[in-house]
Amino acid sequence: MNANSATLKRHVERGFTLIELMVVLLIIGVLAALIVPNVLDRADDARVTAAKTDANNLMQALKLYKLDNQRYPSAEQGLQALLTKPTVAPVPGNWKPYVDKLPNDPWGQAYLYLNPGVKGEVDVMSFGADGQAGGEGKNADIGSWQ
Repeated sequence: MNANSATLKRHVERGFTLIELMVVLLIIGVLAALIVPNVLDRADDARVTAAKTDANNLMQALKLYKLDNQRYPSAEQGLQALLTKPTVAPVPGNWKPYVDKLPNDPWGQAYLYLNPGVKGEVDVMSFGADGQAGGEGKNADIGSWQ
């Protein structure tokens, strides 16, 4: 083995220095700091979109209910009237099932049914991520009026 091949072998076996590893970790940290907040916001946006879609679908079922029965379910009957025939007055004469199941909002809470509504004749709404009235951003109320 000559001197050049021994030097080359020692050079090849040498690993990464601590500084090289720190630079790579710093670059990964900067990229994560820029990307992670954008990804988390997308999940919140998807939940809001899902809640709006659910509220609009429930409103469509309520409109069919009204078309068949000349009125919306009472506040006491609630959204359950879309799934099972109400036994509380006014009992609908032409009732049929309008939904297969009642969805919960993306945060796991039941949708609220307001009759009379705040924004329309009736409203379907969710209080958003915080589960409380009002709020902004992901905590804002989401309803059939949007």
